[in-house]
Amino acid sequence: MPDPPSDTPNTTVAEKTVKVAAITTTYFPGSHADVIVGKFLRGFPTDDGLLEPRTQVVSLYIDQMHQKDIGLQVAHKFDIPVFESIRAALTLGGPDLAVDAVLLIGEHGDYSLSPLGQEMTPRRYFFDQISAVVIQSGRSVPIYNDKHLSYRWADAEFMYQTARKHKIPFWAASAMPVVWRKPNFQHPLGKPIDHALVIGFHMVERYGYHALEILQSQVERRKGGETGVRSVQCLFGDAVWKAAETGRWSMDLANTAIKRVEDGPGRVDPKQVDDPHVFLVEYTDGLKATVLMLGDGFVKKFAYAETRGEKTESLEYHTESGPTHAAFGYLGRNIENFLITGKTPNRVERTYLVTGIIESLMISRARGGKRIETPHLASIRYKPAGKALRPSGPRPTGASIGKWTELEPGKTPRAKTIPVGRDGTTRGPQKKPTRK
Repeated sequence: MPDPPSDTPNTTVAEKTVKVAAITTTYFPGSHADVIVGKFLRGFPTDDGLLEPRTQVVSLYIDQMHQKDIGLQVAHKFDIPVFESIRAALTLGGPDLAVDAVLLIGEHGDYSLSPLGQEMTPRRYFFDQISAVVIQSGRSVPIYNDKHLSYRWADAEFMYQTARKHKIPFWAASAMPVVWRKPNFQHPLGKPIDHALVIGFHMVERYGYHALEILQSQVERRKGGETGVRSVQCLFGDAVWKAAETGRWSMDLANTAIKRVEDGPGRVDPKQVDDPHVFLVEYTDGLKATVLMLGDGFVKKFAYAETRGEKTESLEYHTESGPTHAAFGYLGRNIENFLITGKTPNRVERTYLVTGIIESLMISRARGGKRIETPHLASIRYKPAGKALRPSGPRPTGASIGKWTELEPGKTPRAKTIPVGRDGTTRGPQKKPTRK
């Protein structure tokens, strides 16, 4: 992938209106479609104010209609046509690509679980449909993929390599690297790390990805840059605590991290943790990192700690900002900058690597905690670049915690979807939904 710019924020204002297609799995209150697409329509809440959108969402595709769907209501409210195929959403019902950028939001929905326990969301399928239209057009437009690339490595590799081959600007990330930090610590660029640890919680795959992305956004800045991952291991149950006793990971460092969690437990208490997991990640340069997943309820925030020499650093990651979901305001503004400029706020290789790490960890878990060698991840090497927009304060302020109109299912008229004929074009004239 082309390198993003060095440490300067992507704040270029579009000279023309950038037309965006939003391709989503499902759209209900609080879903990723809601908290991301909604910002592109109503503005991006930040501590410094509500930032007006500089792009225009011109089409919407919803793969599954949730029982609490608000996607059609949003489309009606903002006069956005809803299409019944991804292709039509990109061509606006015509024969050719008619948008300038694409939001691919493949989180949430009623999809099966793989034998490894992964949510089989159709990110690869969505990307296939999108990239085919883009490639056929001969015009590369930026594609943002929400969170990790796919639950399956082969799919992630296809997506990454396809974007590279056809020079499609491609970026993927979640909100975690751009939420509030207390203190506002970032590992000094080019300095070594002896050990790194993240405290995580909740669902092993979905939130495990978040914890790993926090880890990677810090350790990629170490001396030498990212060198790839040699092996991973996922232990669970009593094996988690036994691994600490034998020195596989540091309970002292875990307690240092968890002490940073405001109103948290203060220390790790194995007797109070249900369904613990620990991810042991070994990098090719010898760095060993830990992600401690502490079930659901013992702790509800992420934290990070690292050691280098005699020095220890630790911080808490804070996502709570009320109905504005302002963490996604910051993520959304970074996405918008990318869709406008084609320049990524950070290297997409971060997400590419983490996608492979979480799949290998799920394999390890399915095999009873076996250590998994990862030669396919050992070759992912990159130097961190770019500078994402993120808050500088420890807690949300201003518009981040301001008023935010919540839509309720059934409270507004529904938009009409635009059916697609067998030839791929819309049946009848393409119109925006009309109010009644």
